[in-house]
Amino acid sequence: MSRPAEPAASPPSERGADVGRRIGVGLMYGLWRPRVLGAWKVPATGPLILAVNHAHNVDGPMVMGVAPRPVHFLIKKEAFVGPLGSFLTGIGQLQVDRHAADRSAITRALGVLKQGGVLGIFPEGTRGEGDFASLRAGLAYFAVRSGAPIVPVAVLGSSEQRGRLIKGLPPLRHRVDVVFGDPFEASGDGGRRTRGALDEATERIQKQLTGHLENARRLTGR
Repeated sequence: MSRPAEPAASPPSERGADVGRRIGVGLMYGLWRPRVLGAWKVPATGPLILAVNHAHNVDGPMVMGVAPRPVHFLIKKEAFVGPLGSFLTGIGQLQVDRHAADRSAITRALGVLKQGGVLGIFPEGTRGEGDFASLRAGLAYFAVRSGAPIVPVAVLGSSEQRGRLIKGLPPLRHRVDVVFGDPFEASGDGGRRTRGALDEATERIQKQLTGHLENARRLTGR
């Protein structure tokens, strides 16, 4: 006897992501001093992927708060615990299992792009030096599969100092720079989805992201 088909995973709430952006605006500008450069480069409409470096836990909320459009981030499932999990789901964020092929997360993320939304990805897969030195294949897959352009985003200054009141966060009123880059296409060969094409796309993406990060550092002096 065949198993019943699993229900289709629905995309996260666009309205929820907009609420999350409004909350992020208040928190990020209330607690720190974001300096946003290049936000005008973000296309006003259409599917889009924001590829963000990741050196501190505050990087995602910072981008959510300063980006000109609501963002649906792929976030590790370990963060979706208790009230925080309900909150993240309510503001349109996506949980993903980093240790397995998470078909539900993939389907929902592609749904965001299909509906013309903005998908936020930390292409390094986990928090680290934030230098785009090692990329996972997920970013290339979503970009090639959807055809959505990628905008590189460099968050600088979030991990420079530790706060006195809350050691795990940057000091209050600390300046954090968020630099948006020029949108680019991941694939230059018509969107082939072969393993070789994904490897080539990953290489192209890494070159673009590291170039943007170097430019952002020169621009900000960090």
